[in-house]
Amino acid sequence: MTELDFREKTKALIDSLKSISANFGLGNDGNEFKIITQVFLYKFMNDKFAFEIKKLDSKLRNAKNWEKEISSYSEDKYEMLLLQLGGDTAKLKPQHFISELFGRQNESDFAKLFDDTLIDIANYNNDIFSVKTDGGAKVVLFDRITEYISDGSIRDTFAKAIINKLVGVSFEHIFNQKFDFYATIFEYLIKDYNTNSGGKYAEYFTPHAVAKIMAAILVNEPVQDVTVYDPSAGSGTLLMNIAHAIGEDKCTIYSQDISQKSSSLLRLNLILNNLVHSIQNIIQGNTILHPYHKDDNGALEKFDFIVSNPPFKLDFSDYRNDLDCKENKDRFFAGIPNIPKQAKDKMAIYLLFIQHIIFSLSKKGKAAVVVPTGFITAQSGIDKAIREKLIESKMLAGVVSMPSNIFATTGTNVSIVFIDKTNKGDVVLIDASNLGETVKDGKNQKTVLTPKEEQQIIETFNNKKALDDFSVVVSYNEIKQKNYSLSAGQYFEVKIEYVDITADEFDEKMEGFEKNLNQLFWKSRTLESEIQNNLKGLRYE
Repeated sequence: MTELDFREKTKALIDSLKSISANFGLGNDGNEFKIITQVFLYKFMNDKFAFEIKKLDSKLRNAKNWEKEISSYSEDKYEMLLLQLGGDTAKLKPQHFISELFGRQNESDFAKLFDDTLIDIANYNNDIFSVKTDGGAKVVLFDRITEYISDGSIRDTFAKAIINKLVGVSFEHIFNQKFDFYATIFEYLIKDYNTNSGGKYAEYFTPHAVAKIMAAILVNEPVQDVTVYDPSAGSGTLLMNIAHAIGEDKCTIYSQDISQKSSSLLRLNLILNNLVHSIQNIIQGNTILHPYHKDDNGALEKFDFIVSNPPFKLDFSDYRNDLDCKENKDRFFAGIPNIPKQAKDKMAIYLLFIQHIIFSLSKKGKAAVVVPTGFITAQSGIDKAIREKLIESKMLAGVVSMPSNIFATTGTNVSIVFIDKTNKGDVVLIDASNLGETVKDGKNQKTVLTPKEEQQIIETFNNKKALDDFSVVVSYNEIKQKNYSLSAGQYFEVKIEYVDITADEFDEKMEGFEKNLNQLFWKSRTLESEIQNNLKGLRYE
């Protein structure tokens, strides 16, 4: 079976789970995403367990029915097998298997049995698979999902429909797949739920082109045992891309996001992408008000790589004054936006995220941050103060200004700011605003970069190439002279083409210009006369 077959079979299962939810009145319900993602995760963990346990035990690998075979094992033998499992595989008991629930689906109160099984799996794997809140509470893997059905009389039928769908397909063949496969599946799984629908921080899906460009520029040489952080992680697209560029086994992920939904989706993303070891560092909470990750001395943790697509505008007036304190003086070095009298929802919270990111970089740290393009040219205020810090401290690698509508969910033009504490040389500024092709995305239109265009941006940046009307390579002093502007267009040379002509050719051109001017003056006088005559006529009437 080909990778395409695997992908289509997996998507078909996701579609069937969504269909079941719709049939039981949960289509477009606020809880539908919890049911779909958790049922998918339950299936994934069951089949991953089977895949790994068979690698450890040839008897199970060759058995016609491995579940029946393993159920005959003594408690000690079973425990020994569990001890050999890697940390990225959830440990299951025989009563947790999908086949076990399938065989018991006609028992009374099956919905309770189904939910109890999910909760028991969550508790059994609580230390590894739970997400923490900034207050220290643990958010476990699973909810009692049948309870999202308000009519208790149909919960058993709902649970049976799910278990019958799960037992008919095996995921064991997908565990040799690579990053791109899981990225596609994850995007398909959450495409109906990952929208910026009232959540405080940005939850929408960062385009793969943006994520790929950020990762390829940040990680342009091999690195080992590094930390990667996103203070507004969303569902983790940026983190997954940079982790893949580094090597999932060569980095540790850290994140924080205020959204419960985003944190749950990020956990799922980590599980799919062999980054289970980082789940303990995923924090649900307000990064700006309560940054969680700190060192042994209580100071904010410093990270080797930071990626972020923070929310641009957000009302944080209810805690703005709490941020204006002595403890935050260094973190928010350029200042905290004031509370406007009107339009509080347009407070520029991204300015706080950029400052937090700069403060959170290690001595040789690198970062890539998505910002509204207006940030790179603003002539006053916090925006400019941050740019001055980047230039005066010599920690800017460059800026890529992206095409408009690169995000289908916002019309704001965006740029990517690349920070690099080791870059004491020239800075690369790229204007990619004219690249891409427009495509329809639901009710919206968005701009999509071709793979060739993505590569053009990456190679131009990493090789520090200057290309006409596309990129410039400038010094920190040149940027100071341009009032700290980071817009590539302001550094492009104005080209004047010189053409050698004879004296007779020059006279001929001048004569032509003179004739054209005389004709224009004549037309102007004629129009003026007609207007005056019309005005006289109007007065007489």
